[in-house]
Amino acid sequence: MIDGSLVAFGNWLQNRSFALDVATSDWAYPFVQATHFTGLSLWVGTTVATDLSLMGIGNQYQTPLQLFNVLFVWNWVGFFIAVLGGFLLFSASAATYLINPAFLTKLGVLIPMALVLHIVIQRRMREWGQQETPRVARIAGLVELLFWISVVTAAVSIPYFA
Repeated sequence: MIDGSLVAFGNWLQNRSFALDVATSDWAYPFVQATHFTGLSLWVGTTVATDLSLMGIGNQYQTPLQLFNVLFVWNWVGFFIAVLGGFLLFSASAATYLINPAFLTKLGVLIPMALVLHIVIQRRMREWGQQETPRVARIAGLVELLFWISVVTAAVSIPYFA
């Protein structure tokens, strides 16, 4: 059960001028959606590359640490673009999203768990990526990959719960 104040917040947010501009414009919503997807592509693409490298799959010419160092900035640029675009998309129909079980699962459970693991992996990468990748790093890469697949699954399920 969703608290009435949360839905009231959603109604308030979706009636802000910027949210109405996104929701009612012929070009703004598709532009914001494309921006969100571009950020997601950067974020998820760089994350998947790093996780696969930790798991010993893919690029064998660089250590996981070398790949991480190259992709780190692009990873977080993608994240912030995705968050900005996602917030604007959310604001266009906030009250509807706040009662959608797939959206609540994605934003309230899966993304926080995946993001915490992502940050833990990044903090440990200096230790894990220098020598033979330890088993715990391989498992962490696999678990993070599964978390992000779950996030994407929840995201594409949102329209089916509308």
